Amino acid sequence: MALIPQNHLQLIVEVGIILYAAMIFLLNLAPISLSLVLFICIVLGIGFNVIFGLDVVALFMSFGQSEFTHPFGPIALLAAVSSLSALAIMEDVGVDTGGLRGFVYILMLGITVFGGLMHRSFLLLWLLGLMVGLFLISKSMRSRSIITLKRVAAFALVAVAGFGGLELLSRILGMPVLSPLLRLERLENFSVPSIKMVIKNTTLLGHNPMSSYWGELSRGFADGYISLPLQLILFFGLPFPVFYGILVNKKDVIDYMVPGIFGWAYDFGYVTLVFLLIWCMGIIILGLRVLSMYREKREKGVRSYLGREALLTGALAAFISQAIIGLFIINRTINGTALLTFIFLSSLIFANSFGLKE
Repeated sequence: MALIPQNHLQLIVEVGIILYAAMIFLLNLAPISLSLVLFICIVLGIGFNVIFGLDVVALFMSFGQSEFTHPFGPIALLAAVSSLSALAIMEDVGVDTGGLRGFVYILMLGITVFGGLMHRSFLLLWLLGLMVGLFLISKSMRSRSIITLKRVAAFALVAVAGFGGLELLSRILGMPVLSPLLRLERLENFSVPSIKMVIKNTTLLGHNPMSSYWGELSRGFADGYISLPLQLILFFGLPFPVFYGILVNKKDVIDYMVPGIFGWAYDFGYVTLVFLLIWCMGIIILGLRVLSMYREKREKGVRSYLGREALLTGALAAFISQAIIGLFIINRTINGTALLTFIFLSSLIFANSFGLKE
């Protein structure tokens, strides 16, 4: 394969290889202490509150919102769950974390409110990721799981109340952009026809070229419906088909209105989709295995991997949540810059399997 990528899929694979190699090097360059992980996660939590909050202000002022929740939502989730994991580990060794835990909860509340106001898909990713993270923490600490039927029901009620509050707020302020019902209607109007088109025109190795936006100029493979950030492609001057201002009424049909499994199958074919699913499952299984090894080390009194354990817990929760939401609900969650985030999280999980002494 040429070093210079010839299409979007080759670019995704090559960037993934670079990220994996870099993360293995960085994660094993120096010991990662628990206090360092907690400090970085708290700084990230503060930063995400600021940028998500500014994005909400821009939304209400009707100018220049950047929609940071799509690319950075999973990183915010990584920071939140890693913080909770670090606090749990500290408490396990007898450190009082009362004040810190309260501050982390405040940061999480801010992210929930600001991110939920921007995108309902972020709210789903955030709540699911927190549930997965809390479950992983309870298993790692061998404590009674806090995920019970009553609490799941309470989470569901909170989610319903949140969506209901957004709908009420949208009507009071006359801002349809906040309305969950409007988004559901939009999905209903566009998703079903889009899915039918995708299923009808998808092949093992791509799609029917004439069904693509590019028409007869299409190669029937890697037309740019699934891609890394446009800025990255333009920066390297790669001769790929890219979408500009036609995003909303053209690419959106695949990029936004269908679950990721349909978007990936359409652009790269069913064979690539199968490999993607196998890769996702492999990363999750590997991460869970390494996490159990970290727990065994901690229980034997080894303190060298506490920071990595907290970081891996957050990365696993974020990756699992992003994979579920992106692949089965909304493609935008693992496309564009969010795809770069997705690869980064997987590389962080994979890198934890190196430098671990039996």
